[in-house]
Amino acid sequence: MVRDYIQAARLRTLPLASACVLTGGALAGATGNVGFSRFIPLFIGCLLTVVLLQVLANFANDLGDFENGADRAEGSERSDRSVASGRIAAGQMKQAVWITAGLAFVTGVATVLLAVGDAWLTLLKWVVTGLASIAAAYSYTAGKRPYGYSGLGDIGVLVFFGFVGVAGTAALITGDFEPLWLLPATTIGMLSVAVLNLNNLRDHRSDAETGKHTLVVYMGFQSGKVYHAALLIGAWSALLAFWVLDGAGPWRGHLWYGLFGIVHARHLAFVFRTEDPAKLDGELKKIALSTFAISLFLFLSATA
Repeated sequence: MVRDYIQAARLRTLPLASACVLTGGALAGATGNVGFSRFIPLFIGCLLTVVLLQVLANFANDLGDFENGADRAEGSERSDRSVASGRIAAGQMKQAVWITAGLAFVTGVATVLLAVGDAWLTLLKWVVTGLASIAAAYSYTAGKRPYGYSGLGDIGVLVFFGFVGVAGTAALITGDFEPLWLLPATTIGMLSVAVLNLNNLRDHRSDAETGKHTLVVYMGFQSGKVYHAALLIGAWSALLAFWVLDGAGPWRGHLWYGLFGIVHARHLAFVFRTEDPAKLDGELKKIALSTFAISLFLFLSATA
């Protein structure tokens, strides 16, 4: 039973989820205004919270796709889904969703309290942001009107794993906000959306059959490839703009980032010449792990 919950948690998705906190931590560390005793507990608190939010999203996705019929598409292989395969009952998964949501709320509130103390108005703003994040993680594919079934999943990922995850982490740790932080937030957000888009490209036929109207279902497979290229180009453009505008920052090893750019260019070439959606499955790991690596390089550049 424990193994089934671990599988449903999809641990392989956690490196990508943690990329936003690593990047936010990099931005906070680069300011030079945060002491070690403040940085470490707040960074760990943010990281633990985002990991729990990702696990919550994965549990809710397993449950929601089953309840909404997305796991019952003709020809769709769903042995990897714990609820659809019968390894975990729907009621048990609902309990797991609530427990994980509660843990995410507790760790989030504890982190915010540690950061802002008794500044109650600021605390309230962060709590509302946290509740919105929990709601977004759950309602992506679960609930009566999952927004991931209406082509809005991409926006949700960009906002919460980009702007909120990156800029929010930096703002919480430093107690300040710099508009320039929105550029690397855009980078991580767009790369995270690219992973989602790859998944939607791969599954667009079964999604259309079950009424899961992703952007790829709306725009079609070929246009989805063009959209994918726009995401990667936009992500790199935002990162380059950040480096130029933040010239005094501690960002080093730029040549190493070029290697990831080459990986992404080769990936795009593969995507455009591929007509079998199933062949895109192997590309998910490339973009997810390279996004994590980019965020890790940023973090090490700022904190090493």
